Amino acid sequence: MARQLDAAIRDALVERVRFYRDLGLTEFYRRPVDPALLLAEAADAVEEQQPASVAVEELVVATSPEPQQDNSQPNYSQEDPPIPPRAPFPAQPKIGAVVPAADRAAALEVIREEIGNCTRCALHTGRNKLVFGDGDATARLMFVGEGPGADEDAQGLPFVGKAGQLLNNMIVAMGLRRDQVYIANVVKCRPPGNRTPEPTEANTCTPFLFRQIDVVRPQVLVALGATAATYLLGQRQPLAGLRGRVHAFRGTQLIVTYHPAFLLRDPRQKKEAWADLQIAMKELGLKPPSKG
Repeated sequence: MARQLDAAIRDALVERVRFYRDLGLTEFYRRPVDPALLLAEAADAVEEQQPASVAVEELVVATSPEPQQDNSQPNYSQEDPPIPPRAPFPAQPKIGAVVPAADRAAALEVIREEIGNCTRCALHTGRNKLVFGDGDATARLMFVGEGPGADEDAQGLPFVGKAGQLLNNMIVAMGLRRDQVYIANVVKCRPPGNRTPEPTEANTCTPFLFRQIDVVRPQVLVALGATAATYLLGQRQPLAGLRGRVHAFRGTQLIVTYHPAFLLRDPRQKKEAWADLQIAMKELGLKPPSKG
């Protein structure tokens, strides 16, 4: 039994290190792991004859300390840190009735009032301002990110920091203005240290996001980053497997691309993001503005 545990622990750690290394993540190597908890999880995996790597992944997420540096934007890698594979995805609410275009702004305000001074999850304890959404309530194009950063938390608006400036440039490159699109996030309160939202936090907030989507009814919805894509589609899959195609989602067309914060850290991927946005433009019948 002891040898089985040793092998399970070793194999699980090697697999996780390789996984994070391939994603370009370095924080994993600095994350402390409680040996007693690791041993218990590996024992359960051996007894249940389940891959120990699943237990270790959950443990890494659960015991990860908050980042020491509290930057204004999330520290995205090529794919956002994975959520625990056993985290349940609640059933998506039924698609709401069509709201007349003239009433959509008021309908969004009703949702905002229902959220109120939200205390439904732990994120409210560290927020400055709740970030609901911003833009045209009748927009044909909607963007969904992960959560507010420091600038967003201060102003109460999504994507107003450096990542927001890049998103604005992306929107202009598509031939649109920011006030012609709608922007929201998976969670509406800033996670401590800009960490990835926990499943309980995201699952608490996404019903309101789905209602926003149902009210706006965009023709195209763009998920910015793996976390947004994960909670919108309700499936855990690498970003590379979701990009480059159109997903049917709640009566609209969903396209997945990189988060602008990641593009700021790896500008080489802007070309790939532009290819994703061109898919959205094709669905919308848009052509980029002429440079002349």
